[in-house]
Amino acid sequence: MAATEHSQKIKQDSQEYLITALLQLLETKDFNDITVTQVVKRAGVSRMAFYRNFDTLEDVLIAYIQPKISAGFDNIINRIPQDQKINALGSLFEEISCTLKMAVDKHYELIIQNIFNENMAKFYDQTMDWSQFTTMQRKYWIKFMGAGVYAIWREWLISGQVETINDIHVLLADFQISTLKALKNETTK
Repeated sequence: MAATEHSQKIKQDSQEYLITALLQLLETKDFNDITVTQVVKRAGVSRMAFYRNFDTLEDVLIAYIQPKISAGFDNIINRIPQDQKINALGSLFEEISCTLKMAVDKHYELIIQNIFNENMAKFYDQTMDWSQFTTMQRKYWIKFMGAGVYAIWREWLISGQVETINDIHVLLADFQISTLKALKNETTK
């Protein structure tokens, strides 16, 4: 058992070294200009160690970013009262705004967007009452709102956060309410 624990510790250390190395390289390079060779050299591990832990450089970023974003969403879904969830989402967006800004600047935004959309889908799926809607309506409304929330958040962030976060909360709540009303009206016709 001790050998297994030791092996797990080495694997975890290798993952952390690789993540740290990639993040350090991103300080001065575009994501598309970074190679596995550069990352393993910076991390001080072998290529074999890289491929034991990850398939691609995207996987390294996912391993770093996904737990942080998912933990924030899980906290909101499971611990925040329903009437405070939109405000809590805004706070989460502010917390991870530097992560998104770097992803935009260093050209790996799609990774963030995919993680964000997965979590928005989970958020809406678990926090909304879908009893009055069809499966199709639920599916596409979640996709529509997830993409819309991301687009608004991104625009707000890259345009210098001119509006207050409260203005953004109100806008998102208005969009959410009006689109749900439109769907509900469609269902009752």
